[in-house]
Amino acid sequence: MEKLIRDFTALYGTAPTVIARAPGRLEILGNHTDYNQGFVLSCAVEQDTRFALRPVEGKHCRVKDFRDGSRREFDLDDIATAIPKDWSNYIKGVIVELRKRGIQVGAFDAGMESSVPLSAGMSSSAALETAAGFAFREAFAISLDPADWARVGQGVENNYMGLKSGLLDQFSSIFGKKNSMILSDFRSVEVLRTVPLPAGYSIVVINSMVKHNLVDSEYNVRRQDCESAAEKLSQIYPDVKTLRDVSLEQLSDARDALTEREFRRALHVVGECTRVLEAVRLLEANDVRGFGRLWFESHESSRVNFENSTPELDYLVELAKSVPGCLGARLSGGGFGGITIHLVESAGAEEYARRVQAGFRQKTGIDAEYIICAIGDGATSKKL
Repeated sequence: MEKLIRDFTALYGTAPTVIARAPGRLEILGNHTDYNQGFVLSCAVEQDTRFALRPVEGKHCRVKDFRDGSRREFDLDDIATAIPKDWSNYIKGVIVELRKRGIQVGAFDAGMESSVPLSAGMSSSAALETAAGFAFREAFAISLDPADWARVGQGVENNYMGLKSGLLDQFSSIFGKKNSMILSDFRSVEVLRTVPLPAGYSIVVINSMVKHNLVDSEYNVRRQDCESAAEKLSQIYPDVKTLRDVSLEQLSDARDALTEREFRRALHVVGECTRVLEAVRLLEANDVRGFGRLWFESHESSRVNFENSTPELDYLVELAKSVPGCLGARLSGGGFGGITIHLVESAGAEEYARRVQAGFRQKTGIDAEYIICAIGDGATSKKL
């Protein structure tokens, strides 16, 4: 953050008045369950986006991304519509969403830095939305509770960007707790509890280097499939509002009421909700191996039932089964590319990551990047 403050001051000739940071996140279990009002186990990571800001007179805003040197300028009267493939959309979208709540953001100069990998499944977009929002909170005296800030970020994705995503990314970035995973209920929209990861284990993130852009992917189609399945199941089970309300037994009994595709999409989501709650039980019993097995089961369901995996992700998970020291692996995030997460013994984490990287390079010719992830705290902001 000190470097960002120095760079900001050198660029604009004056120091920022507020700073904020927001982490990326990992979805541990609960793939595509958030918009089905289900349960998710997730965590914030130590990789984060940092945002420095100083209010200015007028309507003209300037932002520099010190990571790659790119700059964006925009007028506050001209931000109603997103510009395709422009990272400043995630900042402008926050302002637009706040306006819908009767909250005004003034003009500003800003600078940002980030260590969250782009388009990899660690939610760099939510980290930017949250960091910018928290900076606006300090600079313009905005009073919103943390869950509402998450909804602002979701609104950017849903309304400004056209991606019908849930609240997982923003929730994890805001509510994360160091060394613990968070269990979230996306019906009541709250963190139910934190669940510590036992000592001696680490999460290795391995990026397949296959980029995904969920806005252009089949993400919205998957959501439609889930909603269609839930609607049909509600005709049989009147208490069903979303797939979160369906048990595996009910789904099996009603299989003939669904198309084959709807059944498989529903089986993934219902199975994931079940795995999340089972994971908490296993962690409480200190059964880390059982917890890891759920990761493998989750990935197989993504591959077969939800079809949001890729050959590259599948191969990384296959390698995980053959390299010693790994308890479980799965894709994490929306899918369609991006990252796999691997639950490994901390003592051998670096050696494990290098061996998987070498095996992946031999098979695909791709140099997969890896990060040994520490679980970090949620977003913060302060005035300087």
